[in-house]
Amino acid sequence: MTMEATWHGAVLASSADTVVVEGNHYFPAESLNRDHFSGTGTHTLCPWKGTASYYSVTVDGETNADAAWYYPEPLPEAMMVAGRVAFWRGVEVREV
Repeated sequence: MTMEATWHGAVLASSADTVVVEGNHYFPAESLNRDHFSGTGTHTLCPWKGTASYYSVTVDGETNADAAWYYPEPLPEAMMVAGRVAFWRGVEVREV
């Protein structure tokens, strides 16, 4: 099954190798269309996954702030998300 993340008609990521954690599909970093991503200074803390960092997504000049997150150094219990990115804030993730 291939999963695809899209926003405003642009494919942000596509992969048959996602990992589902807490209902979110984590895509391999290499599956991202990097043209749409920019790093932000936002960080949040998950007690069992560690500190998350965020990307904003831009499509056709419109930016969705902090729409993707990842764990640069996940805690041992969350190593399954290492090197992977998940989405929210209106990004559609669906099977294609």
